[in-house]
Amino acid sequence: MKEPLIHPTAVVDSGAKVGKGTCVWHFTHLCSGAVVGSNCSLGQNVLVADNAVLGNFVKVQNNVAIYGGVTVEDDVFLGPSCVLTNVTNPRSQVARKTLYEPTLIRRGATIGANATMVCGITLGKYCFVGAGAVVTKDVPDYGLILGNPGRLKGYMSRHGHKLSFNDEGEARCPESEYLYVRNEDEVRCKDLPEDAALPDDLAVGSQNYDFFKNTEI
Repeated sequence: MKEPLIHPTAVVDSGAKVGKGTCVWHFTHLCSGAVVGSNCSLGQNVLVADNAVLGNFVKVQNNVAIYGGVTVEDDVFLGPSCVLTNVTNPRSQVARKTLYEPTLIRRGATIGANATMVCGITLGKYCFVGAGAVVTKDVPDYGLILGNPGRLKGYMSRHGHKLSFNDEGEARCPESEYLYVRNEDEVRCKDLPEDAALPDDLAVGSQNYDFFKNTEI
């Protein structure tokens, strides 16, 4: 595995940890105490603060600040200019650096461009937060969150397609053809464990979203 690639304009403070194969691009700052896993991509103008943790294969797009108290698990996508916070009631005159409220972003989650996460919540595995949404409470696994305030509008497959469940609580992803089952607010993939990597033949997209949007299988 290759050593990290750090662009000359990036700043990596002493004490920051960067895993092998990770790329840190223009004007990005990793503070002392930040932990970034392997094979991540951190775009332009990203901040990873002290006591922030990123897992492996995390993709962070431009202009994202990941503050202390935020934990990002493997395979998460953070869209351009999305906002993460760590204090509910910030005041310039009141120091609350020891009172950061933890935010957990579980494996495989996607946060869309310009979306905002209020701190102290958990975003479930493979959830999908639409662009511009404002998320104020916990999100279930595979949950699709849209709007301001963000509301649950359905569920998304691991390949990012909305799932249409039948009367038996089953749905198939039109791209992978994996079967998903729903029991009340709990959704699980029957054909692949949540912690398993995608097989090679399903890890590269072949068609865009519109191609699959009206596909029935």
